[in-house]
Amino acid sequence: MNFSIQPTLETEHIILSPLATDDFDALYNVAADPKIWEQHPNKDRWKKEVFANFFKGALQSGGAFKIIDKSSNEFIGSTRFYDYNPADNSLLIGYTFYTTKYWGKGINHQVKRLMLNYIFNHVDVVYFHVGAQNIRSQIAMERLGAQKIAEQEVAYFGEPSRMNVVYEIRKENWV
Repeated sequence: MNFSIQPTLETEHIILSPLATDDFDALYNVAADPKIWEQHPNKDRWKKEVFANFFKGALQSGGAFKIIDKSSNEFIGSTRFYDYNPADNSLLIGYTFYTTKYWGKGINHQVKRLMLNYIFNHVDVVYFHVGAQNIRSQIAMERLGAQKIAEQEVAYFGEPSRMNVVYEIRKENWV
C-alpha cells in the first residue's frame, strides 16, 4: 500500500483528522448517547467500557478519524478506512457515527464524498458494512450511490459477529 489511509481531509465545514489516544474523552462524549446506537448491531456501544473497546479497535486500525465541525471546533463523530485488500485493490469505509445534533444536516454525505474522492485516487473498489437492521445507514448508502451486493456476518473488533448488508461503490461509477 503506497498511500495513507489516515490523511487529514477537509471541506469548508468539516475536518477529518487522525484519531489519537488523547481523543477518547471528547469522542466518548459524542458516543455516550444511546440514540446513536439504536439501529446499530452493537446497541450498547454508548456504555463507556464497550466504547473503550471500540476506540481501541479504531486506533489499531490505523485509519480512524475524528470528525470536527470547523465552525465550532467540536467533535461530531468518527469514521475510518480499514481492511485494504491488494488482491482486488479495495478497502472498506465504516464504523461511522455522528452526534444526533448533526443528523439530517448532510454531514454524512459530505464526509463520505470527501473520503471517496480521496481514496479513489488509490483504490478501485470501496465496500461498506451496514448493520442489517440499520435502515438509516442503508438509506444513506443508497443516496450516496452505493449498490447492495450481499449480506454477511461481520465480527466487529472484540465484539460478536452480526449480520450486515454489504454495499459497494466502484471507482468507474463514482462521480
